[in-house]
Parts: sequence; structure tokens; C-alpha cells
Amino acid sequence: MTAEPNIKINLDNVEKGLNLWIDARRDGTLFDAESSAEKNNEARFQLAEGCFYDYKLSDEKFFLGDIGENIVQQHRRVQNIGTLAPNICVGTLEIPLFRIGQEEPCYTIKLEVQSVKSNYREDYRDMLELITEKCTDLLLQANSPISQKFDIDFEKDSQSLYQKFAFIKSVISSDEFHDAINRIITAPVTVWSESSELKDIRSVRKFTSSSLKELVKGSNRTQLPPKHYLKKYGLKTIPERITSSRKIDSVDTPENRFIKHALETFLKFCNDINKASKKDSKLDNESNILSRELESHLHHTIFQEISRPTTLKLNSPVLQRKEGYREVLRVWLMFELAAKLIWKGGEDVYGAGKKDVANLYEYWLFFKLLDLFQSIFDIDPKHISELIETSNNELNVRIKQGKFTALDGVYDSGNRKLNVRFNYNRSFSGKNNYPSAGSWTTTLRPDYTLSFWPFDISETEAENQELIVHIHFDAKYKIANFTHLIGKKSETELDDEKVENLKGVYKNADLMKMHAYKDAIRRTGGAYVLYPGDKSIKRKGFHEVIPGLGAFPVRPSKTDDGIADLKGFILEIIEHFLNRASQREKIAYRTYDIFKSKPNEEDNVNEVLPETYGENRGLLPDETFVLIGFYNSTEQYDWIKKNKLYNFRMGTRMGSLLFDNETVNSKYLLLHTKNDKSSGDLWRITSKGPKVLSKNDMVGKGYASPSQDYYLVIELEPINDPEFKDVNWEFKKLSNYSSGRASAVPFTASVSELMKVKM
Repeated sequence: MTAEPNIKINLDNVEKGLNLWIDARRDGTLFDAESSAEKNNEARFQLAEGCFYDYKLSDEKFFLGDIGENIVQQHRRVQNIGTLAPNICVGTLEIPLFRIGQEEPCYTIKLEVQSVKSNYREDYRDMLELITEKCTDLLLQANSPISQKFDIDFEKDSQSLYQKFAFIKSVISSDEFHDAINRIITAPVTVWSESSELKDIRSVRKFTSSSLKELVKGSNRTQLPPKHYLKKYGLKTIPERITSSRKIDSVDTPENRFIKHALETFLKFCNDINKASKKDSKLDNESNILSRELESHLHHTIFQEISRPTTLKLNSPVLQRKEGYREVLRVWLMFELAAKLIWKGGEDVYGAGKKDVANLYEYWLFFKLLDLFQSIFDIDPKHISELIETSNNELNVRIKQGKFTALDGVYDSGNRKLNVRFNYNRSFSGKNNYPSAGSWTTTLRPDYTLSFWPFDISETEAENQELIVHIHFDAKYKIANFTHLIGKKSETELDDEKVENLKGVYKNADLMKMHAYKDAIRRTGGAYVLYPGDKSIKRKGFHEVIPGLGAFPVRPSKTDDGIADLKGFILEIIEHFLNRASQREKIAYRTYDIFKSKPNEEDNVNEVLPETYGENRGLLPDETFVLIGFYNSTEQYDWIKKNKLYNFRMGTRMGSLLFDNETVNSKYLLLHTKNDKSSGDLWRITSKGPKVLSKNDMVGKGYASPSQDYYLVIELEPINDPEFKDVNWEFKKLSNYSSGRASAVPFTASVSELMKVKM
């Protein structure tokens, strides 16, 4: 395959001297694949996805017709020139050529669009093979509709036929299938069989009972010599030739007959597909290639010695266990089922001759994730079997891009039980208000979402109480190396990126989408890219595994798909959910507690307060409490100022401290005495809780005439915040204040309440 700056496609078969010129706008993106096109069943002239090309037809009487998705962009005034923009479509483009004045195309020009990934052909085959295998596995489940009879209708439209053929081809053109046939050919199962032939009696070495009978009664006899020892047994003549049996090693076994039958069945299917397809179409060419491969197997000499089967012994130990045979049996069973499947999602993958590897990667990942989650969670088998449905005498795979699919399951660790839901194409609406599920802005639809919530409650209740967590994954086949998107960037790179954005080129769009999922979809624990790369990246939002962002490599490989890295991450998340004291649990509760009710306008605090930093970081007005305390005399107040202590009575007598949450967690003390109508004597409480001091302890600290055996004491320090200087509060207007003798009883108020009685 050689790269060309431009190519000329000769169209003399349409009109003498007619040519199509195509010019590449970027070097190394236009190819002549004359040597490899036929092998890969691709068009000779090839473009690269995501690139632009200028074209021109040498005769103004002709023009190219558009094939959808704005791939052929004709010039507004001159019909025979324009631009080719294959975008992300990969595969064969069949572009119609029109003559001006005629409604029907006079010719179809075929161009191949290559993927930017060099191994996309192998990826495409491997992914389609796995999807076929998984779909047929679904059919084999006990509660699937496999017991019904379905026949292939070769009169259907070519699109449906191509879907069926693509499934079949992925099964019988795989390397594993060809290796299995080669193993059978080189080491076939054999059986001993008897072969009979007429032999000269003199060369017979072993006589059987039937040989002795022929010796006596056989025809074409000859006289024995006069002194021959057989004459004493009454024989005067013996036959010249008798039948002799010998054992030979034969390949004509029931198992080998099945192999031949399977190959002939595959060949018949390909021939039937070929007859039903249009001449020179992609389906016609691919079925021809596959037919030739199967014929080459059947032409081997071993199959000339094998007869047609009378019965198929599918329970044969050889078919089920011997290397080579078991692979062909598996393929034959898959073939029988795959030939009955209709997959609506196939239109996204190989519709109109395209080979959309990116879309196929998304479908392939669905089955890889399903396998992974089934190995960890108890997924309801009923929901899995519902992935296959029957309609119009067909078996339809329900998995389709844009179509919501949900599979429910349970995780039970013994200590905690969680509901689990694996969502494909779940939309999070931007119309639903908090606390309902949804997005803060526009509707968003991640490819895959894994949701967790406690087992005993409904999903709706879990959303309302901030008890559900969503983990999102997006399939990105196009990304080869995700690290360049989130690595450290220089100022120059950031400037270049801004220039590219102004041109409409968003190189970090995939990364931004993960941020959108995490920040816009309510109760999202993390958003991650799944891509066929080689490095996993996990960025924690705070200190724990979630919330977070990142990427995991999952490759279309049969030996090293990278799924183990993702599995380890899912197990980390489960361990995180089992920790009931996690920081995420605390954040979720705080969010619920704060937002469960709408704010009351009466709770607004617009007065001057210290800023919430440093030692005031926790100064939230409605959650910060002030203890309003009484002192009886000037001597007591002097003792408070000198020792920076304030004491309360213990017991049940009037004036004893009531231990409630607000009292214990109070941050400030407002002092007042007899006849005070207001007070500005505010102190900061520095102790973490009251201490118990005995009467002797109080005396030792200079307290005059203590009347109680024990006192509760809190430590104080003066207030230095300028916002609290020279401020007085009318504490008697507070709701917890009691008049009369009870006015000396300590009580609490929030800072919000206190600021409302500020003078």
C-alpha cells in the first residue's frame, strides 16, 4: 500500500476519457492498495477517517451523489467538483455517479475508508466474533426462546442478509476455526475396518472359517500335486483364488462425517447468500471469498474418503473433548443459532458497507462489562435472557445504541447488602428538579452506568435520600493514549489548544465529557473512559477511591484485554461501600440533611459576622450555638475574668446545666447578670466539653464560698473578632429565655437567632 498526494480513477467504462481525480489535503492520508485490497475485500483506493479530500470529475456532464452524513459535499455552483469528508465512517463507501438529466446512477464508485488505528481490521473481526458468541450463549440459556423454529429467509432485504452473514463470517472465518480444521486434517480420528479381496491362495497367510469353506467349495479350481499333504484330508483340487480379509486404518468415522457435514453446511449457506446478493456488492464479494476458503478445506484428500453422515452423534466424546473437533462442534452450534439472529444494532456497525469499529467497540464493551459484573454481582438471569426477544418469526438482539437497557442485581458481602444496576444508554434528564434523579443542566446519556444503593429501599427513595451512587463509563475507541489529555501541559500547549478550539477542533472533548457526567449528573461517584490503550489512570476527587475521574484500557484482544485492571477498580469501589464510616457517606448525609428542606427566608443572616476561616472556619450561623450564662455578683464575674472559667451547678436544682447537643457543642458564652436587658459580654469557649471540679478544687482557684460538692466548668478566652466588638444583644427576646427566677438558668441559642436580637 503506497501513499499518494492524489489519485486518478479511470471511468472509461462509463464514458471514454472520464476520470475522477482525488487530492489529499494532508500528506499520508490517500492510498493505492492494489496489492492488499482483494485480500481484505476492500476497495483499491483508500482514504483515512477524519480527513478531507478535494475531488473533480473530468467531464462537467457528470456529478457525484451524496450518500448521507454529508460525506459528498458538492460545490454550490460547479457540480463536477467538491469535497469528500468521510468523518468517522470506516469501511467501503459506495458513491453513485450520475449523468446530468438522468435520475438513476450510471455507475458506483467504491472508496475504502481506513481507521486511524492500524489494527482495526483484527479488532473488528475479534469484537464481532465475541458478540456473536455472547448472543448465541444468550440463546442457549434455559429460559430463552430457542425451542421455537426459525428458518433463514433469503428473500429478505440485503441489509438483513448482510447482518446474518457478518455474524456467520465472524464465526467461520476466525483463525481458531481454521486452526481447528488443520488439526483435524493432520491428526484425524481413525477406526479399524476390514477390507476383503481375492488373493492367490499361495499368498494367504491366515485362514479363517470362511476361508476354509472357500477352500472346499470355491470355484475355478486346480488339481493338487500327487503327494500334496491336503490329499489325505480328501481334497483333490483347490480354488486358485480365495477371499482374504485385512484390517485397515479408516478416517470414515461418525466424527469425521460430522466435520464434513459442517463444512458443507457452511458452504451451502455462503452459496445461498451469494445467490441472493447483488452482483459485485460487498456481500457478493465477501461470500465468494468465504466460499473459496471452505472449498479449499473440503478439497483435501481426507474428505474424499469420508462418506455422508446418516446420524449426527453430538454427544460423542471425540466431538466434545478432542482438540480441533470440539472447536468445530462449538462453531456449528453457534452457526445454527447465529443464522437466526437479527441485530438492529448491526446497522450502526456495517450498514451501507461501512465498518464502524468505534460503534462496534461500544457494543463489544457491553458484553465485556456484562461478563465482568456477572463475575462480581448476582445479576438477575431473567433480565439477561430478555436481551433476546422474538418478533416476526425472528430472534432479535435488543442491544442497540441509544436504546436503554438495564440489568438488575445484588451484592451481598454478609455485612452489607446492596442493589446493583448495570445500565446501558441510561439518560439523565435535565428537566427533573432536585432531589429527583437527573442532571443539573441538559440531558446526558453515558454509555454505561453502574448504580449502587442499599438493598432495603427503592431506587427513587435512594435518590431522594442521597443514598445512591452512579459510576459512569464511556467507550472511546478513537483514543490511543489517554494520558496526553490529562497530563501536565505547558503554557504554549494551552495557548495552542485555545487556538484549536476557536477552529472548532476540541481535542480534549472526551475528557470534558467525563467532567460533565461527574459534575452535572446528580449523585455521581465517578466518570471513566474505557479505551483500547495501555495505561489506566485514576484521579481521586478527595482522599478515597470515589469521587474520581480516570480511564481504563480494555482492548479487543483474546489474550490480554486489560479487563483485570477495571475489575480491580470495581472491587475497590465495593470495599469502599462496605465502609460505613467513609468520608463519602458523610458527604452524602450532609448533603441530604442540608437540602432535604427548602431554606426559610426567616433564617437569613445578613448581619456582620467574622469570616469563616482559621479558628472561625466552622462558624455556620444556624449550626453554631451560644450558651447564655448568668453570674450573680461582681466577685463572681471577677473570678471568671481572672481564671477564664465559667461554672455550672450539677444536679436537679434550679440553675443546673441541661446536657443537650446544643449545650455541649456551644462555641460561645454570653454573660449577663441581674437587671440586664441586653449584653455584649461575649466569650469564646475553648474547652472541648465541661470538666468536673470538686468544692476543694474551686476553693483552690479562689472561688468564694462554693455551695455545691461538684461543679461543671468550661474554659474561656476573650473574643478578639472586631465584628463582635461593641455589639449588644437583647437576650431576653430569645425563644429559650425564661423570665422570673428561671432567668438565671443557662440556655442556648444559635448565632442566627442571636444576630436577630442584635441592638
